[in-house]
Amino acid sequence: QVHLIETGGGLVQAGGSLRLSCATSGRTDTKYGMAWFRQAPGKEREFVAAIGRSGSPTRYTESVEGRFTISRDDAENTAYLQMNSLKPEDTAVYYCNVASFFSTYYSDYGKLIPWGQGTQVTVSS
Repeated sequence: QVHLIETGGGLVQAGGSLRLSCATSGRTDTKYGMAWFRQAPGKEREFVAAIGRSGSPTRYTESVEGRFTISRDDAENTAYLQMNSLKPEDTAVYYCNVASFFSTYYSDYGKLIPWGQGTQVTVSS
């Protein structure tokens, strides 16, 4: 079974940057849409960014627009989330997943590949 492995999280000061990576353990269909979600303590998992096949289209939740950039390298079966100008409210566990079409809805993900362990991002003030 294909698995997702998120890496790149860590502790960073407000205003800093991190680059998250999401690798698949096996070959996936490049027609899949990919997305990042995050879950803060005591809160529901929320949408962060999504990208369609071949890198288009892209969508972001309003709170990260202009600060985060989602990208993908289909040759490497990897998705990325470049996070700049980080804020304490960005603190969460970040997860990636794939869907059979472009979507920003949590319910469309996790059906093809199980959710991974995520990667913790902590932003200090």
